[in-house]
Amino acid sequence: MLDVTRLRVLVAVARYGSVTAAARALNYAQPSVSHHLARLEAETGIKLIQRAGRGIRLTDAGRLLAERAAEVIGRLDAAENELAAYTGLRAGRLRLAAFPSALGTIVPTAAAMLRGKQPSIDLRLTEAEPPEALRMLRAGYVDVALVFRYLPDDSGPDAAAAAASEGAEGPAVHSGHFGTSGLAEDTDGGIDITEGLRERLILDEPIHLVTSAHGAEQGPPDLARYARHRWIAGCDRCRANLLRQCAQAGFIPKIAFTTDDYVAVQALVAAELGVSTLPALCLRAARHPGIKATALPGARRQVFAVRYGDPPDPPAVTMLMDVLRSVAEPLGPLGSSGASGASV
Repeated sequence: MLDVTRLRVLVAVARYGSVTAAARALNYAQPSVSHHLARLEAETGIKLIQRAGRGIRLTDAGRLLAERAAEVIGRLDAAENELAAYTGLRAGRLRLAAFPSALGTIVPTAAAMLRGKQPSIDLRLTEAEPPEALRMLRAGYVDVALVFRYLPDDSGPDAAAAAASEGAEGPAVHSGHFGTSGLAEDTDGGIDITEGLRERLILDEPIHLVTSAHGAEQGPPDLARYARHRWIAGCDRCRANLLRQCAQAGFIPKIAFTTDDYVAVQALVAAELGVSTLPALCLRAARHPGIKATALPGARRQVFAVRYGDPPDPPAVTMLMDVLRSVAEPLGPLGSSGASGASV
């Protein structure tokens, strides 16, 4: 059986790129790290490390083992933390990964509410786009991931049923493979999902056409009217949604700039360097006075809080899921289509 301590050393070497850096991160002596690596190679019978100039690098086998070891260690650490929280050995630690606009809106309020309810909980935050957040969740580096998907084009066959199941008792919780709910993406996200992910719908928000306040056209929003304009695209999944929306409007957008910084997007639009689309959370997090934002009819983005593993969840995780939902609810009714053409 492979030794977990030696696997931790291999993961640290893969993450930090050298024996010296790994020793510093693990608080080990450098010879101790080298010894663990040598013993791990003896246990596996495979060369895991090779010289590269004055440094080292992992072999293909070493990278494969390091990737699998990271998942195993992440799950072990998560199990240890959950057991500790259950038995009261120490204050519960929660780790949340979220995309930038959620970190600028939902998360701070939820964190403050969580602290008020349970001051002993240590909440740690990581910024990550949905594909990376789900990888971190599966590997056990975070306990909850906030992710999003666009509608209608990103929706799976169960999306409508998932939205319809939202009722008086709160959002539905869906179990099983993520692909059945439309959150796994083969092309834009490159997410490799395993069984056991459970999602909770916490927000359904409109997508807005964002134009300069000075050069905005009058009338209802129509992407086709901006076919000759330059466009500003966001992250990979946002860019893919923009391309789909424009394709439905009958044109291919001329993308002049790409940035996942929604503040920069608004500044570029205000300077009349292009037009863009942004979800409502991006506009709530920061709003440039020189833009006009108009809700696009039928264009939506859903935000989910996601857990890994079978229920029941630890009490602290359940509390975090609840406060995220309660904070998101006032931002707009779930499942509503929004006022067509309404400006914000």
